[in-house]
Amino acid sequence: MDMSSARPKVVIIGAGFGGLSVAKALKRTSVDIEIIDRRNYHLFQPLLYQVATADLSPADIAWPIRGIFSRQKNVAVTLSEVVGVDTAARQVHCAAGPVDYDYLVVATGAHHSYFGNDQWEEHAPGLKRLVDATDIRRRVLMAFERAELATDPAAQSRELTFVVVGGGPTGVEMAGAIAELAHFTLARDFRRIASTDARVILIEAGDRVLSPFPEELSAKAKASLEKLGVEVWTGVQVQDITAQGVTSSDGVVPAATVVWGAGVAVKHLDAWLGAETDRNGRVAVSGDLSVPGHPEVFVIGDAAKVPWRDGMDVPGIAPAAKQEGVFVANQIAGALAGKPKTGAFKYRHAGNLATIGRHAAVIDFGRIRLSGFVAWWLWGVAHIYFLIGVRQPVMVALSWFWSYLTLFEGRAVDHRGRAETADQ
Repeated sequence: MDMSSARPKVVIIGAGFGGLSVAKALKRTSVDIEIIDRRNYHLFQPLLYQVATADLSPADIAWPIRGIFSRQKNVAVTLSEVVGVDTAARQVHCAAGPVDYDYLVVATGAHHSYFGNDQWEEHAPGLKRLVDATDIRRRVLMAFERAELATDPAAQSRELTFVVVGGGPTGVEMAGAIAELAHFTLARDFRRIASTDARVILIEAGDRVLSPFPEELSAKAKASLEKLGVEVWTGVQVQDITAQGVTSSDGVVPAATVVWGAGVAVKHLDAWLGAETDRNGRVAVSGDLSVPGHPEVFVIGDAAKVPWRDGMDVPGIAPAAKQEGVFVANQIAGALAGKPKTGAFKYRHAGNLATIGRHAAVIDFGRIRLSGFVAWWLWGVAHIYFLIGVRQPVMVALSWFWSYLTLFEGRAVDHRGRAETADQ
Protein backbone atom coordinates (compact mmCIF):
# COMPACT_ATOMS: atom_id res chain seq x y z
CA MET A 1 0.00 0.00 0.00
CA ASP A 2 1.29 3.45 -0.88
CA MET A 3 1.16 5.23 2.50
CA SER A 4 2.13 8.52 0.81
CA SER A 5 -1.12 8.71 -1.15
CA ALA A 6 -3.46 11.65 -0.70
CA ARG A 7 -6.35 9.41 0.27
CA PRO A 8 -7.93 9.88 3.72
CA LYS A 9 -6.15 7.97 6.46
CA VAL A 10 -8.03 5.79 8.96
CA VAL A 11 -5.98 4.68 11.95
CA ILE A 12 -7.26 1.82 14.11
CA ILE A 13 -5.75 1.21 17.54
CA GLY A 14 -6.25 -2.44 18.41
CA ALA A 15 -6.71 -5.60 16.33
CA GLY A 16 -9.49 -7.22 18.31
CA PHE A 17 -12.90 -8.09 16.92
CA GLY A 18 -13.94 -4.44 16.70
CA GLY A 19 -10.79 -3.19 15.02
CA LEU A 20 -10.78 -5.99 12.45
CA SER A 21 -14.44 -5.35 11.65
CA VAL A 22 -13.76 -1.69 10.87
CA ALA A 23 -10.88 -2.54 8.55
CA LYS A 24 -12.78 -5.29 6.74
CA ALA A 25 -15.88 -3.12 6.27
CA LEU A 26 -13.73 -0.40 4.66
CA LYS A 27 -12.23 -2.80 2.12
CA ARG A 28 -13.91 -1.14 -0.85
CA THR A 29 -13.68 2.41 0.45
CA SER A 30 -11.04 4.73 -0.98
CA VAL A 31 -9.04 5.11 2.23
CA ASP A 32 -5.69 4.04 3.60
CA ILE A 33 -5.98 2.05 6.82
CA GLU A 34 -3.28 1.59 9.41
CA ILE A 35 -3.80 -0.88 12.26
CA ILE A 36 -1.61 -0.29 15.29
CA ASP A 37 -1.22 -3.03 17.87
CA ARG A 38 1.51 -4.00 20.33
CA ARG A 39 0.98 -7.61 19.26
CA ASN A 40 1.31 -8.88 15.70
CA TYR A 41 -1.58 -11.31 16.04
CA HIS A 42 -5.34 -11.26 16.52
CA LEU A 43 -6.40 -13.20 19.60
CA PHE A 44 -9.61 -15.21 19.76
CA GLN A 45 -10.28 -14.33 23.39
CA PRO A 46 -13.42 -16.47 23.94
CA LEU A 47 -11.25 -19.60 23.91
CA LEU A 48 -8.37 -18.33 26.04
CA TYR A 49 -9.51 -20.43 28.97
CA GLN A 50 -8.97 -23.58 26.88
CA VAL A 51 -5.34 -22.61 26.32
CA ALA A 52 -5.09 -22.01 30.07
CA THR A 53 -6.21 -25.58 30.76
CA ALA A 54 -4.12 -27.19 27.95
CA ASP A 55 -7.13 -28.11 25.78
CA LEU A 56 -5.84 -25.92 22.96
CA SER A 57 -2.46 -24.71 21.78
CA PRO A 58 -1.82 -20.93 21.61
CA ALA A 59 -1.46 -21.30 17.84
CA ASP A 60 -5.07 -22.46 17.64
CA ILE A 61 -6.51 -19.10 18.75
CA ALA A 62 -3.95 -16.54 17.55
CA TRP A 63 -3.47 -15.53 13.92
CA PRO A 64 -1.07 -12.99 12.34
CA ILE A 65 -2.79 -9.68 11.64
CA ARG A 66 -0.77 -9.27 8.46
CA GLY A 67 -1.96 -12.67 7.25
CA ILE A 68 -5.60 -11.77 7.86
CA PHE A 69 -5.23 -8.67 5.65
CA SER A 70 -2.67 -9.99 3.17
CA ARG A 71 -5.19 -9.60 0.32
CA GLN A 72 -6.66 -6.29 1.45
CA LYS A 73 -4.28 -3.82 -0.15
CA ASN A 74 -5.51 -0.72 1.65
CA VAL A 75 -4.44 -2.06 5.06
CA ALA A 76 -1.02 -1.69 6.66
CA VAL A 77 -0.05 -3.03 10.09
CA THR A 78 2.24 -1.28 12.56
CA LEU A 79 3.62 -3.27 15.48
CA SER A 80 4.09 -0.67 18.20
CA GLU A 81 2.92 0.53 21.61
CA VAL A 82 0.61 3.54 21.62
CA VAL A 83 1.73 6.07 24.22
CA GLY A 84 -0.67 8.92 23.52
CA VAL A 85 -3.05 10.70 21.16
CA ASP A 86 -2.95 14.35 20.08
CA THR A 87 -6.51 15.06 18.96
CA ALA A 88 -5.66 18.67 18.02
CA ALA A 89 -2.86 17.62 15.66
CA ARG A 90 -4.66 14.41 14.69
CA GLN A 91 -1.72 12.23 15.54
CA VAL A 92 -1.27 8.93 17.35
CA HIS A 93 1.99 8.84 19.28
CA CYS A 94 3.62 5.43 19.17
CA ALA A 95 6.92 4.06 20.39
CA ALA A 96 7.81 3.73 16.70
CA GLY A 97 6.97 7.39 15.99
CA PRO A 98 3.92 9.60 15.26
CA VAL A 99 1.14 8.45 12.94
CA ASP A 100 -1.19 11.00 11.32
CA TYR A 101 -4.88 10.28 10.89
CA ASP A 102 -8.01 11.75 9.34
CA TYR A 103 -10.20 9.32 11.26
CA LEU A 104 -9.24 7.45 14.42
CA VAL A 105 -10.90 4.32 15.79
CA VAL A 106 -9.92 3.30 19.31
CA ALA A 107 -10.56 -0.39 19.90
CA THR A 108 -8.04 -1.15 22.63
CA GLY A 109 -10.12 -3.64 24.59
CA ALA A 110 -9.95 -4.00 28.36
CA HIS A 111 -7.57 -5.38 30.95
CA HIS A 112 -8.32 -7.19 34.18
CA SER A 113 -8.99 -4.95 37.16
CA TYR A 114 -8.32 -5.76 40.81
CA PHE A 115 -10.43 -2.91 42.19
CA GLY A 116 -7.45 -1.08 43.63
CA ASN A 117 -5.67 -4.22 44.85
CA ASP A 118 -3.08 -4.50 42.11
CA GLN A 119 -0.78 -6.46 44.41
CA TRP A 120 -3.11 -9.44 43.91
CA GLU A 121 -2.13 -9.77 40.26
CA GLU A 122 1.13 -11.54 41.11
CA HIS A 123 -0.80 -14.34 42.81
CA ALA A 124 -4.05 -14.30 40.80
CA PRO A 125 -3.46 -13.68 37.08
CA GLY A 126 -6.39 -12.61 34.94
CA LEU A 127 -7.23 -14.04 31.54
CA LYS A 128 -7.08 -11.38 28.83
CA ARG A 129 -3.85 -12.09 26.97
CA LEU A 130 -2.13 -15.12 25.48
CA VAL A 131 0.66 -14.76 28.01
CA ASP A 132 -1.97 -14.89 30.78
CA ALA A 133 -3.34 -18.16 29.42
CA THR A 134 0.07 -19.82 29.13
CA ASP A 135 1.02 -18.57 32.61
CA ILE A 136 -2.18 -20.01 34.11
CA ARG A 137 -1.63 -23.27 32.24
CA ARG A 138 1.87 -23.52 33.68
CA ARG A 139 0.59 -22.76 37.19
CA VAL A 140 -2.21 -25.32 36.97
CA LEU A 141 -0.10 -28.15 35.56
CA MET A 142 2.83 -27.47 37.89
CA ALA A 143 0.47 -27.54 40.89
CA PHE A 144 -0.27 -31.19 40.13
CA GLU A 145 3.44 -31.91 39.68
CA ARG A 146 4.28 -30.31 43.04
CA ALA A 147 1.44 -32.22 44.69
CA GLU A 148 2.90 -35.45 43.30
CA LEU A 149 6.21 -34.65 45.05
CA ALA A 150 4.74 -33.31 48.31
CA THR A 151 5.05 -35.46 51.42
CA ASP A 152 3.17 -33.18 53.79
CA PRO A 153 -0.63 -33.70 53.49
CA ALA A 154 -1.33 -29.99 54.13
CA ALA A 155 1.08 -28.93 51.39
CA GLN A 156 -0.38 -31.50 49.02
CA SER A 157 -3.90 -30.28 49.76
CA ARG A 158 -2.88 -26.68 49.09
CA GLU A 159 -1.36 -27.63 45.73
CA LEU A 160 -4.55 -29.44 44.77
CA THR A 161 -6.80 -26.49 45.63
CA PHE A 162 -7.72 -24.14 42.77
CA VAL A 163 -9.68 -20.94 43.35
CA VAL A 164 -11.38 -18.97 40.58
CA VAL A 165 -12.59 -15.49 41.55
CA GLY A 166 -15.57 -14.15 39.62
CA GLY A 167 -18.77 -15.88 38.53
CA GLY A 168 -19.13 -14.37 35.07
CA PRO A 169 -18.67 -16.39 31.86
CA THR A 170 -14.86 -16.39 32.17
CA GLY A 171 -14.92 -17.62 35.77
CA VAL A 172 -17.59 -20.25 35.11
CA GLU A 173 -15.80 -21.58 32.03
CA MET A 174 -12.43 -21.56 33.76
CA ALA A 175 -13.69 -23.38 36.87
CA GLY A 176 -15.43 -26.02 34.76
CA ALA A 177 -12.34 -26.55 32.61
CA ILE A 178 -10.02 -26.96 35.62
CA ALA A 179 -12.44 -29.45 37.18
CA GLU A 180 -12.55 -31.50 33.98
CA LEU A 181 -8.77 -31.37 33.67
CA ALA A 182 -8.43 -32.77 37.19
CA HIS A 183 -11.24 -35.31 37.11
CA PHE A 184 -10.90 -36.64 33.57
CA THR A 185 -7.90 -35.50 31.52
CA LEU A 186 -5.26 -36.16 34.19
CA ALA A 187 -7.11 -38.92 36.06
CA ARG A 188 -4.69 -41.70 35.02
CA ASP A 189 -1.46 -39.71 34.85
CA PHE A 190 -0.21 -39.62 38.45
CA ARG A 191 0.86 -42.40 40.82
CA ARG A 192 1.31 -40.77 44.25
CA ILE A 193 -1.77 -38.55 44.10
CA ALA A 194 -5.27 -38.82 42.72
CA SER A 195 -5.90 -35.76 40.55
CA THR A 196 -9.59 -36.37 41.18
CA ASP A 197 -8.99 -35.20 44.76
CA ALA A 198 -8.44 -31.68 43.43
CA ARG A 199 -10.68 -29.04 44.95
CA VAL A 200 -11.98 -26.33 42.62
CA ILE A 201 -13.71 -23.34 44.23
CA LEU A 202 -15.55 -20.60 42.34
CA ILE A 203 -16.07 -17.43 44.39
CA GLU A 204 -18.69 -14.87 43.36
CA ALA A 205 -19.53 -11.74 45.35
CA GLY A 206 -23.05 -11.54 43.92
CA ASP A 207 -25.96 -13.76 44.81
CA ARG A 208 -25.58 -16.00 41.74
CA VAL A 209 -23.21 -16.90 38.93
CA LEU A 210 -23.77 -15.61 35.38
CA SER A 211 -25.81 -12.66 36.58
CA PRO A 212 -26.59 -11.39 33.02
CA PHE A 213 -28.47 -14.65 32.38
CA PRO A 214 -32.01 -15.40 33.56
CA GLU A 215 -32.16 -16.90 37.04
CA GLU A 216 -33.23 -20.32 35.77
CA LEU A 217 -30.14 -20.61 33.54
CA SER A 218 -27.93 -19.28 36.31
CA ALA A 219 -29.24 -22.03 38.57
CA LYS A 220 -28.64 -24.67 35.89
CA ALA A 221 -25.08 -23.41 35.38
CA LYS A 222 -24.47 -23.71 39.11
CA ALA A 223 -25.88 -27.24 39.13
CA SER A 224 -23.68 -28.21 36.16
CA LEU A 225 -20.59 -26.85 37.89
CA GLU A 226 -21.41 -28.74 41.07
CA LYS A 227 -21.91 -31.91 39.04
CA LEU A 228 -18.33 -31.47 37.83
CA GLY A 229 -17.19 -31.16 41.43
CA VAL A 230 -16.83 -27.36 41.58
CA GLU A 231 -17.69 -25.71 44.88
CA VAL A 232 -19.72 -22.59 44.05
CA TRP A 233 -19.57 -19.89 46.73
CA THR A 234 -21.93 -16.98 46.13
CA GLY A 235 -22.32 -13.86 48.24
CA VAL A 236 -18.67 -14.16 49.29
CA GLN A 237 -16.26 -11.20 49.19
CA VAL A 238 -12.55 -11.71 48.52
CA GLN A 239 -10.55 -9.72 51.07
CA ASP A 240 -6.96 -10.69 50.26
CA ILE A 241 -4.93 -12.88 47.94
CA THR A 242 -1.38 -13.97 48.75
CA ALA A 243 1.03 -16.69 47.73
CA GLN A 244 -0.55 -18.84 50.43
CA GLY A 245 -4.14 -18.56 49.24
CA VAL A 246 -7.34 -16.54 49.46
CA THR A 247 -8.87 -14.74 52.41
CA SER A 248 -12.59 -14.15 52.01
CA SER A 249 -15.60 -13.27 54.10
CA ASP A 250 -16.03 -17.02 54.57
CA GLY A 251 -12.50 -17.57 55.89
CA VAL A 252 -9.06 -18.52 54.59
CA VAL A 253 -8.56 -21.04 51.77
CA PRO A 254 -4.99 -22.32 51.34
CA ALA A 255 -4.52 -22.54 47.57
CA ALA A 256 -1.48 -22.63 45.32
CA THR A 257 -3.37 -21.54 42.20
CA VAL A 258 -5.78 -18.61 41.98
CA VAL A 259 -7.32 -17.27 38.76
CA TRP A 260 -8.89 -13.81 38.57
CA GLY A 261 -12.03 -13.22 36.52
CA ALA A 262 -13.89 -10.65 38.58
CA GLY A 263 -13.40 -7.32 36.84
CA VAL A 264 -12.06 -5.43 33.83
CA ALA A 265 -10.94 -1.87 33.20
CA VAL A 266 -9.76 0.26 30.27
CA LYS A 267 -6.49 2.13 30.60
CA HIS A 268 -5.25 5.52 29.38
CA LEU A 269 -8.23 6.75 27.36
CA ASP A 270 -9.05 9.69 29.64
CA ALA A 271 -5.50 10.96 29.19
CA TRP A 272 -5.30 10.13 25.49
CA LEU A 273 -8.61 11.62 24.42
CA GLY A 274 -9.47 14.08 27.19
CA ALA A 275 -12.88 12.45 27.26
CA GLU A 276 -15.26 11.62 30.05
CA THR A 277 -14.81 8.05 31.28
CA ASP A 278 -16.64 5.91 33.82
CA ARG A 279 -15.02 4.24 36.83
CA ASN A 280 -13.86 1.39 34.59
CA GLY A 281 -12.14 3.79 32.18
CA ARG A 282 -14.65 3.42 29.34
CA VAL A 283 -15.36 6.48 27.19
CA ALA A 284 -18.93 7.78 27.25
CA VAL A 285 -19.37 8.04 23.47
CA SER A 286 -22.03 9.87 21.48
CA GLY A 287 -24.83 8.02 19.74
CA ASP A 288 -22.71 7.58 16.61
CA LEU A 289 -19.88 6.11 18.78
CA SER A 290 -17.71 9.21 18.34
CA VAL A 291 -15.99 11.06 21.17
CA PRO A 292 -18.01 14.16 22.11
CA GLY A 293 -16.39 17.19 20.46
CA HIS A 294 -14.36 15.00 18.09
CA PRO A 295 -16.56 13.59 15.31
CA GLU A 296 -13.47 12.11 13.62
CA VAL A 297 -12.57 9.95 16.66
CA PHE A 298 -14.55 6.80 17.47
CA VAL A 299 -14.33 4.40 20.40
CA ILE A 300 -15.75 0.86 20.16
CA GLY A 301 -15.78 -2.48 21.94
CA ASP A 302 -14.79 -2.86 25.58
CA ALA A 303 -13.38 0.68 25.57
CA ALA A 304 -16.78 2.30 24.88
CA LYS A 305 -19.65 2.98 27.25
CA VAL A 306 -22.72 2.65 25.04
CA PRO A 307 -26.21 2.83 26.58
CA TRP A 308 -28.42 -0.11 25.67
CA ARG A 309 -31.64 -0.95 27.53
CA ASP A 310 -33.09 -1.14 31.04
CA GLY A 311 -30.26 1.00 32.39
CA MET A 312 -27.64 -1.41 31.04
CA ASP A 313 -24.78 -0.72 28.64
CA VAL A 314 -23.94 -2.70 25.52
CA PRO A 315 -22.02 -5.75 26.82
CA GLY A 316 -18.32 -6.16 26.15
CA ILE A 317 -18.62 -9.22 23.95
CA ALA A 318 -17.38 -10.05 20.46
CA PRO A 319 -20.72 -9.66 18.59
CA ALA A 320 -21.17 -6.17 20.03
CA ALA A 321 -17.64 -5.12 19.05
CA LYS A 322 -18.17 -6.42 15.51
CA GLN A 323 -21.46 -4.59 15.11
CA GLU A 324 -19.91 -1.37 16.39
CA GLY A 325 -17.00 -1.80 14.01
CA VAL A 326 -19.25 -2.15 10.97
CA PHE A 327 -21.35 0.83 12.13
CA VAL A 328 -18.27 3.06 12.47
CA ALA A 329 -16.96 1.96 9.07
CA ASN A 330 -20.29 2.95 7.54
CA GLN A 331 -20.11 6.31 9.33
CA ILE A 332 -16.67 6.98 7.86
CA ALA A 333 -17.60 5.78 4.36
CA GLY A 334 -20.73 7.92 4.40
CA ALA A 335 -18.87 11.04 5.49
CA LEU A 336 -16.24 10.57 2.77
CA ALA A 337 -18.97 10.11 0.15
CA GLY A 338 -20.61 13.36 1.23
CA LYS A 339 -23.56 11.42 2.63
CA PRO A 340 -23.13 11.51 6.40
CA LYS A 341 -24.96 8.73 8.18
CA THR A 342 -27.58 9.79 10.68
CA GLY A 343 -29.00 7.99 13.66
CA ALA A 344 -27.49 6.33 16.69
CA PHE A 345 -25.92 2.91 16.93
CA LYS A 346 -28.44 0.19 17.78
CA TYR A 347 -27.13 -3.01 19.23
CA ARG A 348 -28.77 -6.25 18.09
CA HIS A 349 -28.38 -8.73 20.90
CA ALA A 350 -28.06 -12.29 19.62
CA GLY A 351 -27.96 -13.82 23.09
CA ASN A 352 -25.67 -14.87 25.93
CA LEU A 353 -23.65 -18.08 25.86
CA ALA A 354 -21.46 -19.80 28.41
CA THR A 355 -20.05 -23.31 28.53
CA ILE A 356 -19.68 -25.43 31.65
CA GLY A 357 -17.26 -28.21 30.92
CA ARG A 358 -17.17 -30.34 27.83
CA HIS A 359 -20.78 -31.37 27.49
CA ALA A 360 -22.92 -28.61 29.02
CA ALA A 361 -23.66 -24.96 28.35
CA VAL A 362 -26.34 -22.35 28.92
CA ILE A 363 -27.72 -20.13 26.18
CA ASP A 364 -30.13 -17.21 26.47
CA PHE A 365 -31.72 -16.20 23.16
CA GLY A 366 -34.41 -14.15 24.84
CA ARG A 367 -37.57 -16.17 24.44
CA ILE A 368 -35.52 -19.30 23.79
CA ARG A 369 -33.43 -20.55 26.68
CA LEU A 370 -31.38 -23.71 26.46
CA SER A 371 -29.08 -25.66 28.72
CA GLY A 372 -27.21 -28.94 28.71
CA PHE A 373 -25.79 -30.86 25.76
CA VAL A 374 -27.87 -29.19 23.02
CA ALA A 375 -26.78 -25.76 24.29
CA TRP A 376 -23.17 -26.98 24.26
CA TRP A 377 -23.46 -27.97 20.59
CA LEU A 378 -24.90 -24.56 19.71
CA TRP A 379 -22.10 -22.91 21.68
CA GLY A 380 -19.61 -24.86 19.56
CA VAL A 381 -21.32 -23.90 16.31
CA ALA A 382 -21.28 -20.22 17.34
CA HIS A 383 -17.56 -20.35 18.04
CA ILE A 384 -16.87 -22.12 14.75
CA TYR A 385 -18.72 -19.29 13.02
CA PHE A 386 -16.49 -16.71 14.69
CA LEU A 387 -13.37 -18.73 13.93
CA ILE A 388 -14.28 -18.92 10.25
CA GLY A 389 -14.94 -15.19 10.28
CA VAL A 390 -11.27 -14.61 11.10
CA ARG A 391 -9.48 -17.52 9.50
CA GLN A 392 -10.76 -18.87 6.21
CA PRO A 393 -9.97 -22.62 6.16
CA VAL A 394 -13.15 -24.28 7.38
CA MET A 395 -11.31 -27.49 8.19
CA VAL A 396 -9.28 -25.71 10.87
CA ALA A 397 -12.42 -24.92 12.82
CA LEU A 398 -13.96 -28.34 12.24
CA SER A 399 -10.74 -30.07 13.29
CA TRP A 400 -10.68 -28.05 16.52
CA PHE A 401 -14.30 -28.91 17.30
CA TRP A 402 -13.74 -32.62 16.64
CA SER A 403 -10.66 -32.75 18.88
CA TYR A 404 -12.58 -30.86 21.55
CA LEU A 405 -15.41 -33.41 21.33
CA THR A 406 -13.25 -36.54 21.42
CA LEU A 407 -10.53 -35.13 23.74
CA PHE A 408 -8.04 -37.44 22.02
CA GLU A 409 -8.86 -40.24 24.46
CA GLY A 410 -8.49 -38.00 27.48
CA ARG A 411 -5.08 -36.52 26.68
CA ALA A 412 -4.30 -32.79 26.45
CA VAL A 413 -2.79 -32.56 22.96
CA ASP A 414 -2.03 -29.57 20.80
CA HIS A 415 -2.83 -29.14 17.11
CA ARG A 416 0.30 -31.04 16.00
CA GLY A 417 -0.47 -34.06 18.19
CA ARG A 418 2.24 -33.25 20.73
CA ALA A 419 1.42 -33.66 24.41
CA GLU A 420 1.38 -30.43 26.37
CA THR A 421 4.02 -30.12 29.07
CA ALA A 422 3.92 -28.27 32.34
CA ASP A 423 6.77 -25.89 31.52
CA GLN A 424 5.37 -24.54 28.23
